[in-house]
Amino acid sequence: MSNECTTIFTAMKKIIPLLASLLFINCSSDDSSTTTPVEQMYFPPIGSTTWETKTVASLGWNESQVQPLLDYLELKHTKGFIVLHNGKIVLENYFNGHSASEPWYWASAGKTLTATVTGIAQQEGYLNINNKVSDYLGTGWTSAPLVKENLITNKHLLTMTSGLNDALGDDVSPANLQYVADAGTRWAYHNVYVKLQDVVAASTGQTWTNYFNTKLRDKIGMTGGLWVNSGGLSVYWSTTRNMARFGLLALNNGKWESNQIVPQSYMQNATTTSQNLNLAYGYLWWLNGKSNYRLPQSQLQFNGTLIPSAPSDMYCALGKNDQKIYVVPSKKLVIIRMGDVADGVNFALSDFDETLWEKISAVIN
Repeated sequence: MSNECTTIFTAMKKIIPLLASLLFINCSSDDSSTTTPVEQMYFPPIGSTTWETKTVASLGWNESQVQPLLDYLELKHTKGFIVLHNGKIVLENYFNGHSASEPWYWASAGKTLTATVTGIAQQEGYLNINNKVSDYLGTGWTSAPLVKENLITNKHLLTMTSGLNDALGDDVSPANLQYVADAGTRWAYHNVYVKLQDVVAASTGQTWTNYFNTKLRDKIGMTGGLWVNSGGLSVYWSTTRNMARFGLLALNNGKWESNQIVPQSYMQNATTTSQNLNLAYGYLWWLNGKSNYRLPQSQLQFNGTLIPSAPSDMYCALGKNDQKIYVVPSKKLVIIRMGDVADGVNFALSDFDETLWEKISAVIN
């Protein structure tokens, strides 16, 4: 054997055992029988009624507690109810003569739509939430003294800290937007937030509806939803499934499949404490798990968390007469409730939330 062949042969004797050893290590560490694949978040197709489902049993939830939950929902005047887990429908139920194809109003749960589109418009360079509202609408959009009006930024509208009088009803004409305190020094639930829709329209040069439809609604398949003028305010109407689509977008930090529709950083800011006056409020989203909170039509601060029976990381869109979008990242849940008021008239949070979550928790825990 030549010297060259001898050298190659010797090298091969050293390499082959090494390759065998590496192969053994790799195979030993890849035991598929003990590895659970991570389920990817599911998104229902755009323009389709198809929506994949999964069962309560497959999640290991308590099936015996489902019917008590549904009975309670029906008793409390619910029309539509959906539970998504990682995007797939686990429960979908309609009550009291309602159906999957019928629209219903979001009420103030729709404030989160306005917050979301404001974030999109900022990402596209049309506006800055830290700029004055009067930069976009001109001066005189309130009846506050000019020096006070000029303190109000878009972010103050997002966080309910405009300082304008919240006791004058829903009318947002200048005469009804009266100064009470400097912007940023007082939290008060107020429909003045709707002026953000005017800011978006003015800055983009489009109607609010057109910009909303093209930048948000159509991109996540919220087909058929529409804005309806009610008492001077624009209120969104859609099916329960369309509300669930928006909740799913929020759960995935503003991303729909591979399309980042809303900047992730903006969504994170929107769903965390936005100011130190009401810890349970982000950008028109309500936040659970904080040490104290304030409620609409009150300047009282309440100690404790917003909905004690719900997960602490939950954030939610809450509308008059118990329109609800609950988003729970730790459990990959989106829960939707549409319908008539459960008990008495309310602006957002109600006792219904606490009892409902006790019954939901009995199912999912």
